Amino acid sequence: MSPAPLSGSGTGPDPGTGTAPDAEEQYDRIRLRQWARDDARSAGIDRKDLLKLVAAASVAGPLASAASPARASVPEPGPGAASLPGVVKPLPPELFTVRGTNAETNFAALRSTGLLTPADRFFVRNHTATPRIDVSGWRLTVWGSGLTGDPVDFSYADLRALPAVTRTAFVECAGNARSFYASQQNQQVGGTAWTLGAIGTARWRGVRLADVLRRAGLGRHAVDVLPRGLDDEVISDGVNLGRVRRPLPVDKALDDVLLAYEMNGEPLPPDHGYPVRLIVPSWVGIANIKWVGDIEVSEEPLLTPWNTGLYRLFGPGYPPQGSAPLTRQSLKSAFELEPGASFPAHRPVLLTGRSWSGGAPVRSVEISTDGGTRWRRARLRDEPRAGSWVRWSADWVPRDRGAGVLLARATDRSGRTQPETAVHNTQGYLFDAVVRHPVTVV
Repeated sequence: MSPAPLSGSGTGPDPGTGTAPDAEEQYDRIRLRQWARDDARSAGIDRKDLLKLVAAASVAGPLASAASPARASVPEPGPGAASLPGVVKPLPPELFTVRGTNAETNFAALRSTGLLTPADRFFVRNHTATPRIDVSGWRLTVWGSGLTGDPVDFSYADLRALPAVTRTAFVECAGNARSFYASQQNQQVGGTAWTLGAIGTARWRGVRLADVLRRAGLGRHAVDVLPRGLDDEVISDGVNLGRVRRPLPVDKALDDVLLAYEMNGEPLPPDHGYPVRLIVPSWVGIANIKWVGDIEVSEEPLLTPWNTGLYRLFGPGYPPQGSAPLTRQSLKSAFELEPGASFPAHRPVLLTGRSWSGGAPVRSVEISTDGGTRWRRARLRDEPRAGSWVRWSADWVPRDRGAGVLLARATDRSGRTQPETAVHNTQGYLFDAVVRHPVTVV
């Protein structure tokens, strides 16, 4: 790796603050217009195939346990499976629910953990299977029209020799809580039937993507940065979508994005991106590309399946080509309880849970133990920080025997509060409504 001199590229906000939401919205509006006018370049797939993908995404389908839209490349195990072909780590049923090529964390299993999610309980979102990569032969290649010179290779040792940055951040699938569109709102959506466990928070250590891009010779006309994973190519309805890849605007890439090589003080586990993955704080999980092998830097906007037919919002109220590509995550809360948990009447209970927001740090959390008639504040157990969740607790003495519902809702520092109903979209992304947690008092 031979560093290039720093070019005269533009800069974003102060490191670690996150690109301003209004800047992201402006970028989204521009990309939406470019997509509609055919002004962007399809990166690795024919535009006609992208249009087919968009047409399919605009129609709501049934929830599936398998990954969508890709056909699972590995068989699905039966109930109680302790592992999943294509996933390296064990997946004991008390910790995970297997969903196609994916594994959802059982939220109750987080109660005994701290702020950080241990790697053995971190959810797995795979489009195909976890690759096994020999780091001695691994290289990260940075290339494209947005550089001032030729492609530049970085070895694992090269990255570890650069100044290191550590950030605590959650990674969350855009479809987390998707199943509640059907179960709470009676609305049909397509995709994997996640409940609330497609999220985890870790302490990530790595190098700023900005440092790598600048050493590679970032040009001042670059607009998009496209990381690509080294997992298998994704096949959907007979169409090869290629390897998982999704462009970032250059301003976001220069802001708070990490090329991470450690998770909670250890090298990345294989299922979570070893040897190097992207961490894009507060953004939808698909932006956090695992097993990064190359990064294209482009002077023209780029389109892939993961920012056209996938990870846009389709349905009533959205343009025919869908919304702009998804960026920031939504606002959610979850109890650290098994579904249908039971409690003895007239005995004190400590309820615990977690809340998080992609828009701003969580400001407060309220709970209701009577189905929403009365609300009261929960106690926050952590200092709210951007890009991370907060743990909370509340005391409760159940009185009336029988079935009941617990509710939790968060408000973040932007003033947003979780609504009673989420706005429907055909693929079930960004569910943010208050989730009803059934319990029984005995």
